[in-house]
Amino acid sequence: MSTLDAIEGKPRILTGDTPTGQLHLGHWVGSVKRRVSLQDSHDCYFIIANMHAYTTRLAKSDEIKRDSIAIVRDYLAMGIDPEKATIFLQSEIPAIAELTFLFAMLLPFNRVMRNPTLKTEIELKGLGETYSFGFPLYAVGQTADILAFRPVGVPVGEDQVPHLEMTREVARRFNQVFCAVDEHCEDEDHVRLGGVFPVPRAEIGEVGRLMGIDGVNKMSKSLNNAIFIADDPKEVEKKVKKIFTGRQSPTEPGDTNNVLFQYVRTFITDKARVAELEEKYAKGDNIGDGHVKLEVAAAVNELLAPMRERRAKYEGRDDLVLEILKAGCERANKVAEATLERVKHHANLVSWPRRLSYM
Repeated sequence: MSTLDAIEGKPRILTGDTPTGQLHLGHWVGSVKRRVSLQDSHDCYFIIANMHAYTTRLAKSDEIKRDSIAIVRDYLAMGIDPEKATIFLQSEIPAIAELTFLFAMLLPFNRVMRNPTLKTEIELKGLGETYSFGFPLYAVGQTADILAFRPVGVPVGEDQVPHLEMTREVARRFNQVFCAVDEHCEDEDHVRLGGVFPVPRAEIGEVGRLMGIDGVNKMSKSLNNAIFIADDPKEVEKKVKKIFTGRQSPTEPGDTNNVLFQYVRTFITDKARVAELEEKYAKGDNIGDGHVKLEVAAAVNELLAPMRERRAKYEGRDDLVLEILKAGCERANKVAEATLERVKHHANLVSWPRRLSYM
């Protein structure tokens, strides 16, 4: 069985989201846009990491279930095609939990706790010393989410690169300890030299970190600074108008490196118009923030219009979303079980072939 045993020999990628609510423009430009573009050329697996959500929302399992369905609805709205890509629930793939336990043996505890993304989340969420053991464990679990599918690439936002680096370390370590791959070999040679896992590369979107409308922090639902995929045109315009630049007058030279112009460059597709806006704004050539914001809002609404149309098909139809998830989980389990079988063989774990199925 090839490490790239993917559809028609296409290279496999895996990425996904923890269900914390609806997806926003930051998700689109940071990762989902690239996922949509890769559907025809790659074997795509997209995970809804619902178990990871329990690390901080244990008492809100009903919301986690609701948000898991909402994210799939947003995926479909943004153009992910379940006939081309596999969308699945983390909790329905038992191989992931088994691999998490084994991979935890390959990582020193202090290495897990040094993960900068993990440290940032602890600070931003004000967890102090009150977080559960499952919170740092999820960083290990994320390596299993990925490696269970042996992808060659992982489309991620800029802030997720440290998480992926730990996954790369686990892939190398497993291949070295259990497959006798030389520790000095190049990452791209691991599979050729007998490793179970390719060392996956990070594939960052065009905009690694889209700032929120507050002009200070990365776009995030929890910080109340996001423009959601599901927002209607009036709500989009209202939110764009809130983008803070600190500029006082249309005749005042403006900083085109501010958040507003990140949106200009990201969402206005006419590059000649972008250049014109930048030139006038930098000179203070009688162009106000309000005018620029109206153009940005129009561009965002143009982007979201077909998404709103696709989303309407699934509004109030959780049954359709769940059927897509069920089919995705069946496909995902076949791949993850094949990976687990190979892992157990190389790690000398006594096991027998098993088959998972849904009623």
